[in-house]
Amino acid sequence: MRTIGDKYILGCELDRGGGGVIYHCKDRETKQAFVCKSICKNGAVNARREISIMRILPNHPNIIRLKETYEDKEATHLVMEFCEGGQLFDRITTKGHYSEHEAANTFRTIMEVIKTCHNRKVMHRDLKLENILFANTSESAPLKVIDFGLSVIFEPGKRFSDIVGSLVYMAPEILKKNYGPEVDVWSAGVILYAMLCGFYPFDAETNQGIVNEIMKGELDFKRDPWPKVSESAKSLIRRMLEPNPKKRLTAQEVLQHPWLHNSKKSSNVPSGDTVSRPKIRQTHVISRFKKKVIRVVAENLSVEVIEVIREMFKLLDTDNSGEITYEELKAGFENEVIIGSHLGEQEVKMLMEMADFDGNGKLDFGEFVAVTLLHLQNKMKINDIDGHFRRAFGFFDRDGSGFIEFNDLREALMNDDDNESGQLGIDDQVLNDILREMDTNKDGRVSYQEFVAMMKHGSNGRKDGSRLPCKMGNAAALGRSRSFCM
Repeated sequence: MRTIGDKYILGCELDRGGGGVIYHCKDRETKQAFVCKSICKNGAVNARREISIMRILPNHPNIIRLKETYEDKEATHLVMEFCEGGQLFDRITTKGHYSEHEAANTFRTIMEVIKTCHNRKVMHRDLKLENILFANTSESAPLKVIDFGLSVIFEPGKRFSDIVGSLVYMAPEILKKNYGPEVDVWSAGVILYAMLCGFYPFDAETNQGIVNEIMKGELDFKRDPWPKVSESAKSLIRRMLEPNPKKRLTAQEVLQHPWLHNSKKSSNVPSGDTVSRPKIRQTHVISRFKKKVIRVVAENLSVEVIEVIREMFKLLDTDNSGEITYEELKAGFENEVIIGSHLGEQEVKMLMEMADFDGNGKLDFGEFVAVTLLHLQNKMKINDIDGHFRRAFGFFDRDGSGFIEFNDLREALMNDDDNESGQLGIDDQVLNDILREMDTNKDGRVSYQEFVAMMKHGSNGRKDGSRLPCKMGNAAALGRSRSFCM
């Protein structure tokens, strides 16, 4: 049987998350670049669903194209077109936010894709800035909606109850476990809001706070730049972020809204300033920084310990999604056979907040490793936890001074494989922001104590609404160690 390696050369790992591992790959004959999404065997059902959905969808210029698939004893491999232009998230953080004219042109295409999906009875369920890519780096590059790993086929009137997606994009009816395709329009409304201002409409400091804000459905149009944004744009957002799905606009109705029809008359100059731009990416990079710390620690754990952690993860992940929800973690601590330790509801919430580095309300395997390191080291028989963290600290303390300084951080993150081809978009300004956040005594460097405190801090580090907290989603890369393949 022909394998993926017969035709393609697998390159560096680009992304990792509950949905699988994304690699850069190249056709051996033509040298054309593609991406390969490898889904481990325990996700075979999800892989088959994703493949069938991508084949149901038409050959659309703005939907990622599935080229071919392979299957072996370890995983199912999906070979798809490579988009070198980066994420919509990246473009927002570069600009600060979009002008109405720019936003309308891009957003119209997003809504056309949603309309196409809904016409084919496909509900995406994971629309977000990170799942909208650009084919190339030019300003006029065509966008591509990607990642149909959580998508489902729906029938009129059929309701769904599983909680999926990224928290800040979730419609209230998802949280109520009773929803239909209207949730995609809600997510698109969150995207449009972020495009026009550079932050999310629901951006509380904790996941529970975000849930509360979503359920209230109150939108803030008072902060800059909203006073300078047209009433027509705000009207469209209100109707897309309508808490009652029966009153929410459909994809077709969004496309007929006057704001999109009159976009040529809209301003082509971004409203307000872009002072918050560095902070927008800061949370995104801190999430990746924490992931890298855990990766460094995990690489020093024994194979036996990693196997025990993996088995526990599988037991807790009852729906085989590749991620652990709060409910699954809570159930695990209620069942001492699984975890061997009991925690109350508030303690579980605090642990979830602490380990959920990317703030999406779920724990992927890397984040669960953090749970075991920070709370279950005795159960896991992980000896000398302080020594493990000191070794990780030493990885970043490149000159051995006993402190992490700017040049140390720059060398560790700028030269990291995860930053290859600008994947993280890290620059000196962002690095300075990260250093300042960890440097609690403001001496211009990070001590070991400050380093550990940062790792034990809550999920998002959000202190204000100026930053765009990024769920890396499937971009929570943990490195290429095979031990992380679930």
